Amino acid sequence: MKYSIIVPVFNRPDEVDELLESLCHQEVQDFEVIIVEDGSKKTCKDVCDKYAGILDLHYYYKENSGPGQSRNYGAERAQGEWLIVLDSDVVLPKDYLKAVDAAILPSPFTSHQSPSGFAAFGGPDASHPSFTPVQKAISYSMTSFFTTGGIRGGKGKKLDKFFPRSYNMGIRREVYLELGGFSKMRFGEDIDFSYRIIEAGHKTALIPEAWVWHKRRTDFRKFFRQVYNSGIARINLEKRHPGTLKLVHLLPTIFTIGVILLVLLAMLCAFSSILMGIWGIVLALLALTPLIFYSSLLCIDSSIKNKSVEVGLLSIPAAFVQLMGYGLGFIESWWKRCILKQDEFTAFEKNFYK
Repeated sequence: MKYSIIVPVFNRPDEVDELLESLCHQEVQDFEVIIVEDGSKKTCKDVCDKYAGILDLHYYYKENSGPGQSRNYGAERAQGEWLIVLDSDVVLPKDYLKAVDAAILPSPFTSHQSPSGFAAFGGPDASHPSFTPVQKAISYSMTSFFTTGGIRGGKGKKLDKFFPRSYNMGIRREVYLELGGFSKMRFGEDIDFSYRIIEAGHKTALIPEAWVWHKRRTDFRKFFRQVYNSGIARINLEKRHPGTLKLVHLLPTIFTIGVILLVLLAMLCAFSSILMGIWGIVLALLALTPLIFYSSLLCIDSSIKNKSVEVGLLSIPAAFVQLMGYGLGFIESWWKRCILKQDEFTAFEKNFYK
């Protein structure tokens, strides 16, 4: 068997239904699907039963241990030459595996690396027309050059090298097992794995045509929690892999500090209007000019790309949540790990080891 598709699931049966439905329409059929229920109270067993006669589907239930360890659980039971790990909130276009096939052919494989020269790959993500305006705005904030620098695999300019991520990632089964799979990091475990793949002498690749629709979070509160944890993970990744912290990873923190300072300055100027009159208001507006300009840029760019002014407007708070959530998580992690010298477990026990 060529591919084993591994999906960890936690209380998301509806998402699994849509993912499995998309897998039924793949143009390449040489694959199995391994669903690993990670201690869910709301399981997807009934959903999987519905597809049991259509897909080569294997369902497992285990105690909660996080997505990384659940992927490892599935990998230990997989039969495919390539292991493809997906998040439960993605949907695949029908030519997804066809695009992967085209990148890794010819077959059979005779070494740890594919004939194309890589042992692992990743693909970009995008929003689906059926997504809500908030989901589209969140997707924009995670993929736009103006927010993440294009490092998640989208087309166009990038501020850093692409690393495969667990929402859409494939790796040779023997390399996966050789490296022991994902670590016990609760967040950032996919980037950690990509680093370890490269450090072991293997190559990774971006397959632009192997993209997925990615639903992400459905509201800004959940999205903030996600990106906050990503900011925490970045310092932990630097501790595990010294030298991997790049300028692009510092930009959200710089942005966060800048926003806070500009808002405080604007408030100070506004309060001073009691003494300065209209000039206090003018200075307050001038202090906010960079934020107004950036917000306008986001709105215009997102409105054009999504063909929706509503999505464009929602992309403004989505971008601020994405950047400042990450920045605040980064600052907390820097304080606890670098200043207080706490280790990864004691610093973030509540976040990482529930």
